[in-house]
Amino acid sequence: MARNVVDDPSEDVVANAKSDRAQKQGPFAGIMLFLRQVIGELRKVVTPTRKELVSFTLVVLVFVVIMMALVSGLDFGFSALVNFLFGDPTVAG
Repeated sequence: MARNVVDDPSEDVVANAKSDRAQKQGPFAGIMLFLRQVIGELRKVVTPTRKELVSFTLVVLVFVVIMMALVSGLDFGFSALVNFLFGDPTVAG
């Protein structure tokens, strides 16, 4: 199972960003600060285990199938209602 990581705002990152902004020397300092912050955030990423990944995938697929059935049912229902109210006399049925 993946380890639990609490995503608390780090005061060190904020302090470093403020000090880097105050020491900005050239036009590329902002880009370097951004890249350092991106790398810091990427270190917090935890990849799921294979079991978790399969579980999450199945949950998403089941949800998508349920939503497709719901939307299809509403579509067929509304189209039947519209055909009943404003029926086309050339269509048999």
